[in-house]
Amino acid sequence: MRKDVRILLVGEPKVGKTSLIMSLVSEEFPDEVPLRAEEITIPADVTPERVPTHIVDYSEAEQSDEQLYQEISKVGMDLVSLFIQFSLILCHWIPLINERTDKDSRLPLILVGNKSDLVEHSSMETILPIMNQYSEIETCVECSAKNLKNISELFYYAQKAVLHPTGPLYSPEEKEMKPSCIKALTRIFKISDLDNDGILNDNELNFFQRTCFNIPLAPQALEDVKNVVRKNMSDGVKDNGLTLKGFLFLHTLFIQRGRHETTWTVLRRFGYDDDLELTQEYLFPLLKIPPDCTTELNHNAYLFLQSVFDKHDNDRDCALSPDELKDLFKVFPYMPWGPDVNNTVCTNEQGWITYQGYLSQWTLTTYLDVQRCLEYLGYLGYSIIQEQESQAAAFTITRNKRIDLQKKQTQRSVFRCNVLGVRGSGKSGFLQAFLGRNLARQKRIREDRKSYYAISTTYVYGQEKYLLLHEVLPDFEFLSEADLACDVVCLVYDISNPGSFEYCAKVYKKHFLDSKTPCVIIAAKSDLHEARQYYSLSPLDFCRKHKLHPPQLFTCNTDEAPSKDIYTKLTTMAMYPHAKLRCMCSCNRCTYCICHNLLNSELVRSVKAKLYSAVLNRHVTQADLKNSTFWLRASVGATVFAVLGFAMYKALLKQR
Repeated sequence: MRKDVRILLVGEPKVGKTSLIMSLVSEEFPDEVPLRAEEITIPADVTPERVPTHIVDYSEAEQSDEQLYQEISKVGMDLVSLFIQFSLILCHWIPLINERTDKDSRLPLILVGNKSDLVEHSSMETILPIMNQYSEIETCVECSAKNLKNISELFYYAQKAVLHPTGPLYSPEEKEMKPSCIKALTRIFKISDLDNDGILNDNELNFFQRTCFNIPLAPQALEDVKNVVRKNMSDGVKDNGLTLKGFLFLHTLFIQRGRHETTWTVLRRFGYDDDLELTQEYLFPLLKIPPDCTTELNHNAYLFLQSVFDKHDNDRDCALSPDELKDLFKVFPYMPWGPDVNNTVCTNEQGWITYQGYLSQWTLTTYLDVQRCLEYLGYLGYSIIQEQESQAAAFTITRNKRIDLQKKQTQRSVFRCNVLGVRGSGKSGFLQAFLGRNLARQKRIREDRKSYYAISTTYVYGQEKYLLLHEVLPDFEFLSEADLACDVVCLVYDISNPGSFEYCAKVYKKHFLDSKTPCVIIAAKSDLHEARQYYSLSPLDFCRKHKLHPPQLFTCNTDEAPSKDIYTKLTTMAMYPHAKLRCMCSCNRCTYCICHNLLNSELVRSVKAKLYSAVLNRHVTQADLKNSTFWLRASVGATVFAVLGFAMYKALLKQR
């Protein structure tokens, strides 16, 4: 809703402009009338629309044409001018106003016939042809300043013409709503259609009514609305619900019957301004993000996005086909996701974005560009469906990363890993392997659809986390702060290229030698023959010298989806940068691997669950006491834990 209304009264001398203003203020006809009244302001609390209203008088005797033009420009393109006499309207006043306003944003006008007390007949028959000729004329009012007839009504209609103009909504010549209005109401219908069946059922209609007008519709009122539609169009009601055509018909009927405020209330509730564009305040609510903090979607936001996915996943295959994705984004003014998104997140065998990939892309947008995510959630109607003040309620702002390091724990769910290396070292393959794509699938990716990001979920100690991989362009001299700001770094080299490792060594020594950011060196293309690197130290010796983990062998040239072990380890390092992981191999022979495999074995998990249940319930059932398998598993479990503890103790002694 606009903050104030400015009304300019223009017309020929002695038609009663000043008398109207003075009669409105004093509620009586003045004995003496000045040439021009001073500008007055009616406070918001005494106007029906609760908006401050400024009334400005114009006097040809006191003001020049230049001053008149200035007053017209002050009124602005969306506000109202009042004409006070019917003569000279066509040949002078309307052309004068239109010359000084844009063609696409005419001022709303009201024709006012003053001194109705001096005539016995109405002049409406004369005025109607003029109103039909000029669409910017909102209405016509006959009044009398002397008898105080229609004075309050006149300024109420003026205020209403500003706040609820007909022009943006309806074309009188064609007797139908304008395309921009149809487009806005169609978006509102799709948002309100919670199950996406093309019909607003009674529950959806009641939610819509409560959202826009703060009161539900009584059952009989709902039936009356549907009956009105049924009588006027055959396809307006289907399965006892309102179709899009019926919804648009109702608003056309409101406008034709002079109830513009009903349609405007709906439009403004869904974020539209007077030009039927979504407002900046609606799309970009204030969200303050302190330095060194990141943004993540909260639980309610994920539930909302899940409901949007379910709403459009018509075949229930947990993936969005191109048509389903297009339908989802019909409430947007443009397609927000390009073809590169399919190479940024997980897809199914057909290349369609899966449920996990869909949530991952939203997580990525939130992390990288929260303002864009605010905009996207605004298009989807998040604040309306979730009954929140704005989309800002969808986000969690994480605490400063330095505090996480001090406390040696974090509540963050999204971790960023920057991937660096020379061209051809295997960075892109490393990103795509995270999404479950082997080399054969990667070769089908078109160059113009390549993505420099990959995001998916990993599990660290049973907790689901998002790992965001970012491929950094290999420009050693111009690495920006954004290229270096991350939670963990991957330095990738091609073991078959003898000049590949040197770049990794130089980047590490220049940017990460004294950094607290964990670093991992990836020996990519490990299925190829290993070449001796030209660098002075071998990759293994370099890692030993700088107390890094040994180079991690990696290949995506596999028959099945590549292993995700390395990504879990990267996420673990990002979560616990203070902790020095003693081992990152998968040899199944060292202490780390033996302990890790034991902890993840089915036997240990079942025994642990059984013991946990027994302790939690503080008793063991009679069936368990009689079950020899239970005692066998318990004894084996105790033995396993004892061996495990002894092995870990020996490992610690050896490391010391």
